[in-house]
Amino acid sequence: MKSKKGIIFDMDGTVWDSSENVARSWTEKVREAGFDKVITQSDIQSVMGKPMDVIADTLFTFTRKGKQRNALREACENNENEYLRKHGGILYPNVIETWEALKIDGYHLYIVSNCQAGYIEAFLEYYKIEWGKPSCLIEDIECYGNNFLQKDENIKLLAERNKLTSACYVGDIQSDYDATIKAGFPFIHATYGFGSIDASVPVIKKFSDLTTVVKEVLK
Repeated sequence: MKSKKGIIFDMDGTVWDSSENVARSWTEKVREAGFDKVITQSDIQSVMGKPMDVIADTLFTFTRKGKQRNALREACENNENEYLRKHGGILYPNVIETWEALKIDGYHLYIVSNCQAGYIEAFLEYYKIEWGKPSCLIEDIECYGNNFLQKDENIKLLAERNKLTSACYVGDIQSDYDATIKAGFPFIHATYGFGSIDASVPVIKKFSDLTTVVKEVLK
């Protein structure tokens, strides 16, 4: 079988930081729902990488659990996607250039996130990144909101779907590492992101470090 090496990326804290604009979009819907509350950037950063239902249970303690909380979560998710399509987030330096270099080197690039459906697409649309075909910069994506699978399951699903012979995951928090190990793949830690890792793993201190680090991980 011909070798097919894949690099699978986390979103938040790895590729970009959308927390400020996510907080603004959520505050709009919280206030529209009649709550005198502000969702802050630090609130969002504290829960980045977790499934949306867990985030809602953490941040929406001022709501009744069940229909009320679920309705507010759904409203925030939808508004967030539309807001990010218009305003984007903070893309880490040299992401696009690094992806282009990795593509030239023969790597296949993917995104797997614990986000809601439409979030990854909003990111790709804002930055006009083509995706979904082998010729595209990002060939495939998957997320919790599409199928309600945990991150380790979606990493495995994407790797199998794209018939990868080897792959690694690039993320920034402990749960990213845990999911990657559970899925059976090597992990690269983006140390500039939102968290630390309780393990000795290859690291990138800036996104462009990937062009050299990945060669040691996927030999």
